[in-house]
Amino acid sequence: MEEKIPILNKIKGGGGGGITRPLFVFSLLLLFTLVALFSLQINSEYSVFSIRAFDFISGRVVSIPDPQQSCSGFFEEVLERKVVKSIKDFGGIGDGKTLNTAAFRRAIEFMARFKASGGSQLVVPKGRWVTGSFNLTSNFTLFLQHGAVILGSQDPNEWPIIEALPSYGRGRERLGARHISLIHGNGLSNVVITGENGTIDGQGKMWWELWWNRTLVHTRGHLVELVNSQNILIQNLTLLNSPFWTIHPVYCRNIVIRNMTILAPLNAPNTDGIDADSSLNVCIEDCYIESGDDLVSVKSGWDQYGMKIARPSSNIIVRRVRGTTPTCSGVGIGSEMSGGVSNVIIEDLHVRDSAAGVRIKTDIGRGGYIANVTINNMRMERVKVPIRFSRGANDHPDDKWDPKALPKVRGIFISNVVSLETKRPPLLEGIEEAPFEDIHMKNISLFGLAPSMKWNCEFISGSSCSVFPAPCSQLLKNEFQCPN
Repeated sequence: MEEKIPILNKIKGGGGGGITRPLFVFSLLLLFTLVALFSLQINSEYSVFSIRAFDFISGRVVSIPDPQQSCSGFFEEVLERKVVKSIKDFGGIGDGKTLNTAAFRRAIEFMARFKASGGSQLVVPKGRWVTGSFNLTSNFTLFLQHGAVILGSQDPNEWPIIEALPSYGRGRERLGARHISLIHGNGLSNVVITGENGTIDGQGKMWWELWWNRTLVHTRGHLVELVNSQNILIQNLTLLNSPFWTIHPVYCRNIVIRNMTILAPLNAPNTDGIDADSSLNVCIEDCYIESGDDLVSVKSGWDQYGMKIARPSSNIIVRRVRGTTPTCSGVGIGSEMSGGVSNVIIEDLHVRDSAAGVRIKTDIGRGGYIANVTINNMRMERVKVPIRFSRGANDHPDDKWDPKALPKVRGIFISNVVSLETKRPPLLEGIEEAPFEDIHMKNISLFGLAPSMKWNCEFISGSSCSVFPAPCSQLLKNEFQCPN
């Protein structure tokens, strides 16, 4: 009987494609709603979410209305793929044992012939498909059917060595080159990675043990990395056990990552969920993530290398992300931010049992800037430090970093936050030589803190309104129009 291969006609960034997430994501929804109604006084002036942009020339902060409920419009629809093939057509065997690296590489080489004439789609049917790294092509769709599992090879030689990213100057973990990602692309356009909730499993335990045992020679590979690419859609999949960061768009633009489940053991080192790095127009929404590091991170290069390349991350939107990470944050900005980070929206974030809700991380030597970050509607339970600004990582690529390169942090707007069973008060540490400015907070309710616990703030300035318990003195200047 001939196998039916789905053809993905006119893929758009919007639409459905729901996935199943753990029930606890919804179990406290009613409780949070009641708490929010009683504890938050929301001024109608701020009830419509807006992007706040800081004009470095005029020194003014301006508000730009943002009526969108989805940012998936960053991805422009692609037309019907003219050529559709199964990995089986290239000798693939999905028995969970056979190595399919050559089959995937043959398939992509064949599909690349059609990138200028309608594009192509490679279907991965139900089965367990072991493979080493392979590169994608432009005008291409990788489609995983229900029950399809791509498994990362356990042979490190199947993850070839490639050059370090220029904005890092070396591998992030080790000097020199780095391992390529399992699924990789460079200089691509109009690429879709999707399916019927199929799975990509990096089988990262081998790599984590190399890290734990301090026998890692080169920086670990990501699960999915796109470099210098544009108009990319990743949706409706489950990603498991990445060796290192899970999804890493770097030097990219117009990226949509949505309806994803990303899971790694909570002790797996540096298994960030999604890292938007030196990229423009990135949409991350409706994702559930469990990892051993940040659920979502925004980066832009490391010290002098990031400053030299000067590729900022800007127009980054993170909406409706849920998850847990015991060692890191729901959303982290930095610490590698030397190319600059601006115009970031974080909205409807739900974090539980984690080290931090949101965290801004930077240091002397980073240079660069973090500006115009708006965080709205954040719900947390059993989070150690709900809001944290930190310095002093003392983490540099080499001894050529410039101690006079000071980061600028200005224009951070945080509103409508509820935290239950809070472990510690916010910790906001700026840099003495470069204080963090224009930090504004409104409608913040942190429950569970002992009366003796106070906010910890140093080298910051800003304002606050309707914050409980009372914030530090540096934020007591009221610039928001508080409701009566």
